[in-house]
Amino acid sequence: MEITPVCERIDVLLIEDNLYDAEFAMRALREEHPQVRFLHFQDGRVALEFLFRKGVYAYRSDSHLPKVILLDLKLFALSGLEVLRAVKSDVRTRCVPVVVMTSSLEESDLDQAYEIGANSYIVKPVICENFSRTISDLGVY
Repeated sequence: MEITPVCERIDVLLIEDNLYDAEFAMRALREEHPQVRFLHFQDGRVALEFLFRKGVYAYRSDSHLPKVILLDLKLFALSGLEVLRAVKSDVRTRCVPVVVMTSSLEESDLDQAYEIGANSYIVKPVICENFSRTISDLGVY
């Protein structure tokens, strides 16, 4: 799957550590919306460096923010809730819609995500057909 270089504008920033889920999400969304440009990070810290123009992304323009962020909660090193908190607490990124995509059925995760500012919360279905349909519906963002 072709992913947009970081110097170009992107539509969807996908923060997902599971490569299978990331590939599946990009494919499902692209089936309904072939023009969508993706950038995928497996690590929440690196994604935040990109969003806030730090480290190797310091050269990046602030005008190149994604139209939507798809965020897994269960990330290594930095949790999805921590990433969400950073995104929603910064004036530069707080208006970017964040869709939490997770396998977590924990009500506390749902409550925390919405309290922090998630725009949607999607539990990844186990059945591939349902997951594909759910992801393709994200085009409304």
